Amino acid sequence: MKRGELFRVFKGNKNDPKDHRVYLIVSRQVLIESQFPTVICAPIRTNYGNLLTQVEIGTEEGLKHDSAIYCDDLISMPKSLLTDYIGSLSDSKMEEVNTALRIALAV
Repeated sequence: MKRGELFRVFKGNKNDPKDHRVYLIVSRQVLIESQFPTVICAPIRTNYGNLLTQVEIGTEEGLKHDSAIYCDDLISMPKSLLTDYIGSLSDSKMEEVNTALRIALAV
């Protein structure tokens, strides 16, 4: 499991109307490799706008549809739920994610 990887999760958030959603791991690698049971993830949604905190991705990253990473809607996800690997982001896409996270967190 690495930062920048995408996983399909069944009911990752009880308030989510969808049964399955893809999430991007955004936690730092040292936390991912630790015994800490959760990692921070950003949800992927097909309905998106033109916000600076959203990063567009699609079939190149292993998705079925054009979508966006929502960096304003982070969630702490149990590592045990991250079993259905979809793909990973390129270095350039991760730079876009890092910029969107900085905007979302106002840092």
